[in-house]
Amino acid sequence: MLPHFELSQPKSLSEVFGSLAAGKGRPFAGGTILVPDLRGGSETSRRFISLAQIDALRYIKHEETGTTMGSGTTIADILKDQGMVSAAPALVAASDIFAGAMVRTAATVGGNICCGSPSADTVPSLLTLGAAVTLCSEKETRKVPLNEFFLGYKKLILRPDELLTAISWRPLQPGSAHLFYKLARRKGDAITVTGVSVMIAVSGNICSEVRIALGSVAPTVFRADQAEDLLRGQILTSELIEKAAKAAADQCRPIDDNRASAAYRLQTAEALVRRLLTQAWQKASTT
Repeated sequence: MLPHFELSQPKSLSEVFGSLAAGKGRPFAGGTILVPDLRGGSETSRRFISLAQIDALRYIKHEETGTTMGSGTTIADILKDQGMVSAAPALVAASDIFAGAMVRTAATVGGNICCGSPSADTVPSLLTLGAAVTLCSEKETRKVPLNEFFLGYKKLILRPDELLTAISWRPLQPGSAHLFYKLARRKGDAITVTGVSVMIAVSGNICSEVRIALGSVAPTVFRADQAEDLLRGQILTSELIEKAAKAAADQCRPIDDNRASAAYRLQTAEALVRRLLTQAWQKASTT
């Protein structure tokens, strides 16, 4: 059974910001994380602000300058939007294996980001898009690179009076490949053991840009910047990719849990980075 709690149900963003400023509780959207945590006892807060009626947070806009997605956009919305196939291929791939069909209709991108979990499936793909998040309060709006949003395990740069309202990113460059792979104990509806996303852009047979993000192998999802530095501006050989994969694994700080050992996560992180870099390089080189 769920414990007793207080619930505010504002009907506009201004009401939401007012409730946050007044300290009336924590915001939530689909509740796909909150409800299990309440039932299991890991969630101790008892005052919440529902975003279910805030339609202004649920949209996807594709423009020449890039894509902007409201934080209330559901995983199912991503899969229905045809423009996402070219705007964010790895995000579509992550959404396609996100939990089960019923959860995808309720779970939101903003909620998946703000849960702060290292196994959040949308975050690696958004990091490799170079995404930024818009944070709004009653008095201020600021834009923060997603790479700076996570401070530690379930610790965010988000202030108590702020709401994540949008996620945005620039278009992928011509000659780009954007990939994601989730390793889990079964094909569907399972928490990630190791998650990897890679973006490679090729110009004149040179790797002009590269981003590598890993999930479930550290306290937060993170960019493997040391591995990226090895590849940027280079022709990617198998030896260089191998070196980058090892550098990415060196940045991991995995734990043992009931899904996998830390040693297994390190091994699979290196193997998956190697695999996705190879696939992305081949795909981008022939685009």
